Amino acid sequence: MAAAAEDTSAGWRADIRLGFRKSPGKTLLAERFRRGPLAVQRALYPEGDLCHVYLLHPPGGVAGGDILNIESRVATGASALVTTPGATKFYRSAGPRACQQQTLSVEGGSLEWLPQENILFPGANVELTTQVQLSADAQFIGWEINCLGLPVLNEQFDRGRAAFRFSLVRDGLPVLHERQIIHGAEDLTAAAGMRGNPVIGTLYATLGDSALIDSIRQSIPGESTDQLGITLVDGLLIARYLGNSTERARSLLVSIWKALRPAVLNRTPCAPRIWNT
Repeated sequence: MAAAAEDTSAGWRADIRLGFRKSPGKTLLAERFRRGPLAVQRALYPEGDLCHVYLLHPPGGVAGGDILNIESRVATGASALVTTPGATKFYRSAGPRACQQQTLSVEGGSLEWLPQENILFPGANVELTTQVQLSADAQFIGWEINCLGLPVLNEQFDRGRAAFRFSLVRDGLPVLHERQIIHGAEDLTAAAGMRGNPVIGTLYATLGDSALIDSIRQSIPGESTDQLGITLVDGLLIARYLGNSTERARSLLVSIWKALRPAVLNRTPCAPRIWNT
């Protein structure tokens, strides 16, 4: 974050640190530290033992110069699902960069990190970084959906800059490191870029059995013009969406999550109620 802060001005700084711990009968949100405009509602238990939490950013949008630092730690035996009540909007910047850093540590428990989409307005300058740290037997399912520009208003992300970084390590050993930078119209149309599409979505899940991948692929409707690829590398399933609809991206990733949850977490799907509002 030190390097990122060099490119920011007097924006808002927000920090939140969540700690989940197993107790008899359920997982507790045992640690909740916050500073600035990030918060969580009370822990919910629609599944009895697993802790559901909604991560809130009351300002409703992120401006140039804002820095959001989000940390979540799941202790051994604990199970948590974190989502957001709506899309996160990153507004046009006159130059300063908005940074969101997510550090997710799972120490022998399970974490589902399922925020709703990010919307990057034309002219935004954004850096989104996610670091996932797993112990040997930890389980993780997470996704990120990014909409570049405002396609419903026919406004492309033809100015501004977006940098996306994701890394996942298990027991200190790297499993996946990836980076994507969108800066200018060429990156929107390049074959190695967005290929003319405004929406990208990626789901990551720890999975040891490759047999489930074929059934997931067969369940995806074939008539869609959207692009969806699913691979399994070193025990990590990666599903990538490229298309023109955040609603379609979310629907496909939710379908994959529902198919994966019994295999990864030994749980039936239980969608957060906030997704229906």
